[in-house]
Amino acid sequence: MNPIDIATIGVTLVAIVFFGVWKTRNDRKLDEFLKGSSNSWGTIGLSVMATQASAITFLSTPGLAYDSGMAFVQNYFGMPLALILIAVVFVPMYYKLELCSVYEFLEHRFDSKTRTLGSAIFLIQRGFSAGITIYAPSIILTSVLGWDMNTTVIGVGLAVILYTVTGGSHAVSVTHKYQMTVILTGMAIAFGIVVYKIMGHAGFRENLSIAGALGHLNVVDLSFDLNKRYTIWSGLLGGFFLSLSYFGTDQSQAQRYMSGQSVRESRLGLMFNALLKVPMQFLILLLGVLVFVFYQWERPPATFLPSSMTDMAESADANAYREYKLRFEDRFQEQKIAIDGYVEALRNGGGSAAQASKEELQNASLAVKEARSQLKGHIARTTGQESMKETDYVFIHFVLNELPIGLIGLLIAVILSAAMSSTASELSALATITTVDFYQNHFVKDRDERHYMKASRTFTAMWGGLAILFALFASMVESLIEAVNIVGSLFYGTVLGLFLAAFFIRRIGAHAAFIAAIIAQLSVLLLYFTDLVQIGYLWYNLIACALVIVISYSIQLVIGKKEV
Repeated sequence: MNPIDIATIGVTLVAIVFFGVWKTRNDRKLDEFLKGSSNSWGTIGLSVMATQASAITFLSTPGLAYDSGMAFVQNYFGMPLALILIAVVFVPMYYKLELCSVYEFLEHRFDSKTRTLGSAIFLIQRGFSAGITIYAPSIILTSVLGWDMNTTVIGVGLAVILYTVTGGSHAVSVTHKYQMTVILTGMAIAFGIVVYKIMGHAGFRENLSIAGALGHLNVVDLSFDLNKRYTIWSGLLGGFFLSLSYFGTDQSQAQRYMSGQSVRESRLGLMFNALLKVPMQFLILLLGVLVFVFYQWERPPATFLPSSMTDMAESADANAYREYKLRFEDRFQEQKIAIDGYVEALRNGGGSAAQASKEELQNASLAVKEARSQLKGHIARTTGQESMKETDYVFIHFVLNELPIGLIGLLIAVILSAAMSSTASELSALATITTVDFYQNHFVKDRDERHYMKASRTFTAMWGGLAILFALFASMVESLIEAVNIVGSLFYGTVLGLFLAAFFIRRIGAHAAFIAAIIAQLSVLLLYFTDLVQIGYLWYNLIACALVIVISYSIQLVIGKKEV
């Protein structure tokens, strides 16, 4: 990598870490360390966005769009409605009770064991996710750039641990503003560059027509097929419950808006995300689609998988590898001719000629996909790495090969900044829950703030170390962006069910809620891991939530009047 790019990466990341440490150097209050305090709506809005927008968002999402189009954006259709409900119902209650941990609310409404159950579920799924947020960019950057995997994982992890241990949740919030500035600037530049490059071949509308003809502008799917991962119904219903549970009951997010100057500031920060999150995801996916169009004009590599894998496959069977590669190159040239014909037909007014050219282009594209699939299958068989997802390497390949010197470093800094921002939020939340809901609530009570501050810093470092260890030994089997959502969907619905029962169904008591939550969580895990039913993972949020409410209400009817 060029020294200018290396310097850009180093300066950006060191500045963020230094700023976080320096800005919170005088913090001494436990409350500020655990959840921050007196943040404006702008800081809250950017911090909420940065917590969710991990490196996986900017690495894997464009690749997902490159492979299958815009359908993933439907995941977010239920989010604005969820954020409105949280702002109206959840936020005032959290402020009224002056919560540090959102799961304290479950003890106020139910009892200590229900609070502990909610906290434990959070620690399990968020502890797992913290490892993913470090592992995801590290495995890709090390594969593509040749960096040492262990060094990258440990470096990113230690940088996050440094300013999170020093300043806690306050440091996370203040650094998020600048991390999101870097992230949004970098992605906007990448978007502008890919538009400029494809405009050299055809007009913007013509390029979008190519994407549409090849099935990549599939923003809305109205089908009722529950087996499909992305439909408007799974997005509105499953996405609503996923967003409601993530933003309303996940400590890593709730901690961001509970640090506001007032209820009004917290609500405005959430509305900032309600307005901007879906457009942001749409543009990130559109970036992936435009990269797809770029590689219809310019010949892409036969596979985006890292050279370490392709070199291994070629060494194992050079003749077969070359045969598959040449087949792909021949099919690509045929597709290129079909694209030229389709654009020419569009320029001549469309009609039946354009429809015929479109069908020719679609057939040529299918032939290219088949040739690529055969090559990837050969690589997987010869290397034994079937779990490697090519889509996770598409965007970083574009960055490294198509962006000018300096901007390459900026985009890699974007990826690492996103990894740091989301991981910092998770470590801070994990430490808060461990300190407040377990250490202080069950083991060491009635100590001074200094003692709990020290304990929280220790737990932050401990969770950071566990996340690094997980990242060092992790192995992914899904597209990274999908893996994170799957993990959340398996656990969030149960906790959300507890919160909705607590907020809206006063009849349900503690014992009924506790038993129902255990049954619901085990049921969802059983459904997912045994493949008893084939449904998109977003539906698990709705299923678990509904099970908690229905089962707890039924149990309460059996055991009688709610216990006091």
